[in-house]
Amino acid sequence: MKRQIAVLVIILFLSFVAFGQGYAIQQYLNIRSASSPTIAPNGKRLFYLTNVSGTSQVWMIDLPDSAPKQITSYDDNVGFVRFSPKGDLVAFGKARGGDENTQLFVMDSDGTNVRQLTDAPRIRHNFGGWSEDGKKIYFASNKRDPQFFDIYSMTVADGSEELVYQFDGSNSFAAASRNGRYIIFSRSGIEFSLDNNLYIYDRETNKETLLTPHSDASQFGDVEILPDGDSLLFTSNNDREFAALTQVDDLWPNLNARSYTIRTDESWDVENVAFPENGSQFAYTINREGFSDLRLRKYEVNGKPLITNILSEETKIDLPGQGIVGGMNFSADGSRLVFTFVSAKSNSDVWLYEVTSKKLTQVTRSDRAGINADSFVAPDLIKFKTFDGREIPAWYYRPRISIPKIGDKLPSKVGDIVDETVRIVKDKAGELGGPGKIIAGRGLPVIVSVHGGPEGQERPGFNPLYQYYLSRGYAILAPNVRGSTGYGKTYTHLDDVRKREESVRDLSFAVEWLKKSGNADPKRIAVMGGSYGGYMTMAAITLYPDLWAAAVDTVGIVNWETFLRNTSGYRRRQREVEYGMLDRDLAFLREISPIAKIDRIKTPLFVIHGKNDPRVPYTEAEQVVKALRERGAVVEYKLFDDEGHGISKLKNRLELYPLVADFLDKYMK
Repeated sequence: MKRQIAVLVIILFLSFVAFGQGYAIQQYLNIRSASSPTIAPNGKRLFYLTNVSGTSQVWMIDLPDSAPKQITSYDDNVGFVRFSPKGDLVAFGKARGGDENTQLFVMDSDGTNVRQLTDAPRIRHNFGGWSEDGKKIYFASNKRDPQFFDIYSMTVADGSEELVYQFDGSNSFAAASRNGRYIIFSRSGIEFSLDNNLYIYDRETNKETLLTPHSDASQFGDVEILPDGDSLLFTSNNDREFAALTQVDDLWPNLNARSYTIRTDESWDVENVAFPENGSQFAYTINREGFSDLRLRKYEVNGKPLITNILSEETKIDLPGQGIVGGMNFSADGSRLVFTFVSAKSNSDVWLYEVTSKKLTQVTRSDRAGINADSFVAPDLIKFKTFDGREIPAWYYRPRISIPKIGDKLPSKVGDIVDETVRIVKDKAGELGGPGKIIAGRGLPVIVSVHGGPEGQERPGFNPLYQYYLSRGYAILAPNVRGSTGYGKTYTHLDDVRKREESVRDLSFAVEWLKKSGNADPKRIAVMGGSYGGYMTMAAITLYPDLWAAAVDTVGIVNWETFLRNTSGYRRRQREVEYGMLDRDLAFLREISPIAKIDRIKTPLFVIHGKNDPRVPYTEAEQVVKALRERGAVVEYKLFDDEGHGISKLKNRLELYPLVADFLDKYMK
């Protein structure tokens, strides 16, 4: 009996040692990524963004394999980069200190002669695209009124600006006809969340034509003018659960002569769409259970150039694994397609697909800071039943365990015991999962990570913090509670307004699954999230205070009334249709605010915010920290003066996340 007890003790000891991380958190935070590729029309040069310097900056590569060259070196992140149709200029934009008031810049195609086009730090400029001749850019701006976005054009050569379209609403540029007469723009709905319309505006007659009449919450996006110049392709979930490709013909000049055709029939959302200026194929992705399918389809010219055969001759591109595709961009002739690929076990990089030869090449190789990629963990897709019998999808990451080898160098007496224990463990390796494998585990500490949005989706991309926590022995459950996108229109709207706390209830059933099937230690389950996920975190520890050992709230909402009153003016109405309106639902919003239930909190809490946050003002964090400190509750607080809606700068992340890791260890281990 004594020997059995000793062996059990040593097995527990070995489990603790085996879960010990081999890499420091600073290494995980220094893992790099590349994104937002834009390829020159001739297919010979590539610009992209990477955070090698600690913030996201513009880099350049001459294809196929020249050395990467850094082009910009700002303290703040660059948000986008885009080649002009003629290939002689490149546009990019950046905000300051995370305030999201993007300013627009342009440079020559070799990365020299950078010029700032807008210089209004309190004004937001949302880049829309280039004109067909490459002489102008289109963008939306709230310069007329902070609450509304109008459409502008700017002549790049002299910086002259023209107000193209004005309306008191949230308008964004989508496309323009080749001669610039017609502008297609999107306007967000004001009655439903995740709802918008597409319009055509005739600049000569000042006539506005609704392109997408509908009666329920529907989305229309990824707008592309087809090579015939008179037809339009976009994604739409109108009268459908999932977004499909929709074609509109005979756009102008007779705007009443239109036809609509659903060109795909999928049980999942069509997402990104990319068309070359010329060529015979276009690309799009399908979001299948969070993973991307990347497909090419041929289109035909039949009489008048229209797409008549999209559903045939499809090519599914073999990706490097199961992951997520974004940032697709063609060369002008359609022979080269660039995109980003990221998976749970591979950080984001730029890839090049040669359409004719079907050759796929990795262009960038973002550094992993000395960490062996084999140590990264991919999640399992699980589904748990919630209170109304609905199945909630979630990604469950299990930490790895490495069983020591017999004879590993240890103190002699301990070594003898360990050798004997390892023999026993190896006899049971089939049960434990074997050396270096992912195991089910018993009594695991688990972090429940809730995505933001709420119209968002947890997908199996690369998360360096997840991988760090996994290396420390934590499991992670990342659910897509009701209200998440990716699972159909009905599912997305299950948390609207009065149903808000039903999504929080889903989290309590996630804990039940962890206890019964996820091998969690019931006393060591934490919850964390950012933005709306921060609200979910705060709601979870007030509505279900006995479930959680620790909580981390990043830029989260704690008071719906003050959030809606203080968020950026242009965001308030958009958010009210999702959360509830101050002039109609104020009593309800006060009732469901975590700040109203602050006295229920038992969970140690870490609060994080950026002082320049234009979405969720930092005063949300100040409220909860003040209330908890007055109660003498356990709360830690970190406010960054040079960050906005999230902590993005490397220097700040290196300061913050070791503190968060220590906080979790203190209350979870």
